[in-house]
Amino acid sequence: MFHKILVANRGEIAVRIIRTCREMGIDTVAVFSTADRDSLHAQFATEAYCIGGPASKDSYLNMQAIMTVALETGCEAIHPGYGMLAENPYFADMVNQVGLKFIGPSGDTIRALGDKSNARLLMSEANVSVPPGSNGVLQDETQALAVAEQIGYPVLLKASAGGGGRGMRLVERSEDMVRLYYEAMLEAETAFGDNSLYIEKLIENPKHIEFQVLVDQAGNAIHLGDRDCSWQRRRQKVIEETPCPILSDEQRKSMGEAAIRAIKAVNYEGAGTVEFVLAEDGNFYFIEINTRIQVEHPITEMVTGIDIVREQIRIAQGGNLLLTQADVKINGHAFECRINAEKPSDNFRASPGVIDDFIMPGGRSVRIDSAIYPGCKISHHYDSMIVKVIVHGNRRSDAIRRMRRSLEETIINGIDTNIGLLYVSLFDQDMIRGSYNTSTLESHMDEILKYEKIFRISENQDFEIITGN
Repeated sequence: MFHKILVANRGEIAVRIIRTCREMGIDTVAVFSTADRDSLHAQFATEAYCIGGPASKDSYLNMQAIMTVALETGCEAIHPGYGMLAENPYFADMVNQVGLKFIGPSGDTIRALGDKSNARLLMSEANVSVPPGSNGVLQDETQALAVAEQIGYPVLLKASAGGGGRGMRLVERSEDMVRLYYEAMLEAETAFGDNSLYIEKLIENPKHIEFQVLVDQAGNAIHLGDRDCSWQRRRQKVIEETPCPILSDEQRKSMGEAAIRAIKAVNYEGAGTVEFVLAEDGNFYFIEINTRIQVEHPITEMVTGIDIVREQIRIAQGGNLLLTQADVKINGHAFECRINAEKPSDNFRASPGVIDDFIMPGGRSVRIDSAIYPGCKISHHYDSMIVKVIVHGNRRSDAIRRMRRSLEETIINGIDTNIGLLYVSLFDQDMIRGSYNTSTLESHMDEILKYEKIFRISENQDFEIITGN
């Protein structure tokens, strides 16, 4: 059993991990930057230590400083959360090499899945469908042209070491291939220090579906159902829900089985997420495996009753899964809305500053994951997400209404937020029908922003909004 865990992260995910550790009777060590001296995660942990300046590279990405604190405070394990060092194979190697336990998969597994072209090959060998594309990395632009001609335009050039949309270019015709090929190479080199690219057929207007998986050290694997993460802006998730409202029982079963095949093919350990795109014709294709806990994991916890962070820690301690696939039951429906410090009406400009007031929603089946409080400072050095509102309902319609009500109750003064955009999104007809895809939010953005302005200036927020056609 672990007695002390260092949490190598900040913000709401650090607070969320610390809470589960406290419930398990495990002491925690927080690390923080000078900008986060008064942060909740530093206040909630058993011990807390400043490890550097406000820039992430000087603190939360400072592997040597984190390891020094972990060793000097007698920690037995490190939980990386998400982002920061969570998918850094060198950090995972470093933690394990000094005799501590990295709560997640091995560095070799992270490395293998971080190479996206290699991950495609692994999935093909495991009989998991991947989008048509190149076998491995491209040698040059001539090969890129040849593959695109074979699979048909439009295609995506992708950085093999990539993620978050960086090093990616959409190519709709052969005349643009050479220019975009070198643009993608340059961005990939700058972002990842690796300019290798591969190519895939673009699956147009898909659903983005992911399966939460758990794998113990004995290789036992289960999934905890699917999540629909298709309400996106610039490939970034905005609203998530579970289960996906349009999947048939047959599709859900096939995708779940594919997720288990995928995760078993890579010697995985811990919690992970297998991501797919679901095409309009009903076929689905592997995108990637995220080797960490996800931002949206709370909605899975709401419908299954399973504490995923607790399971991560249990698995890292050597415990076997206590559930079989047949034991996993999905009860009701859940939504998550990501509240960001940004101003949608001003091209989503970031909005750092001081929180003057913060009033959380409450009531039955409402959960708030956040690290903000009145008087806290939102720094421009970190991600703009400041609050996650998660709700559960017996039916999808109940969950939508509960989320609308929760957003109406949420008050954050002192900075700009996207609460209005989230609220209006929940009245969009494609959202209500569940028929939206990864392009819907951006295609409806002008109309949504028009009503978002009304939401912000209206004293009476109890009104009906219909957007979309």
